[in-house]
Amino acid sequence: MNMDENQMIFGELPTNPLLIVISGPSGIGKDAVVGLLRKTNLDTHFVITMNSRAPRPDEVEGVDYFFVSREEFEEKIANDDLIEYARVYSDYKGIPKSQVKEAFASGKDVIMRLDVQGAMTIRKLCPDAILIFLTASSREEWINRLLERRSETPEELELRLCVAAKEYGMIDQFDYLVVNSDKHLDQTISDIQAIIKAEHLKTHPRKVDL
Repeated sequence: MNMDENQMIFGELPTNPLLIVISGPSGIGKDAVVGLLRKTNLDTHFVITMNSRAPRPDEVEGVDYFFVSREEFEEKIANDDLIEYARVYSDYKGIPKSQVKEAFASGKDVIMRLDVQGAMTIRKLCPDAILIFLTASSREEWINRLLERRSETPEELELRLCVAAKEYGMIDQFDYLVVNSDKHLDQTISDIQAIIKAEHLKTHPRKVDL
């Protein structure tokens, strides 16, 4: 078999920056997963979501979220400053456009932490985004995590269970399913890193246009 020397490839193929969405139901451990990924992916930009609710006691402004008032958030909606946004329960969450565009311009992959509703919006806007759905090893494990947070009233907890049932019905809209089991966070991180590595090695890489 003859091959033109100009067609021969040595080393890795050049690839485009990836847009990776870490998603899953409330209490599944998205924050913990993204927090550890931050420590292991130094060349990746981690989007900080904007949120209109009050911060929880263990949350840090500019690290976990950018917290703004509902009025400020609605002003950004009016100015088209967000890639996506959604009203979740009684609050707004959204992604500023500037963060992603600046990261892509510097050649960095971008990781977003989004609820399932937000992930579905990104799927429509950016079909080549990589959507990863996190799940627990069992229903009991997941419910225990929600209870341990102690941040929801019984009524709010019941609502989250109902919403999660619908979210699990959307798994087939995601590219990958990763089990985030208690005491095995390192394995979760390894699985996500393997996904990102494999995507960069594709001969037909994804290309996200914003």
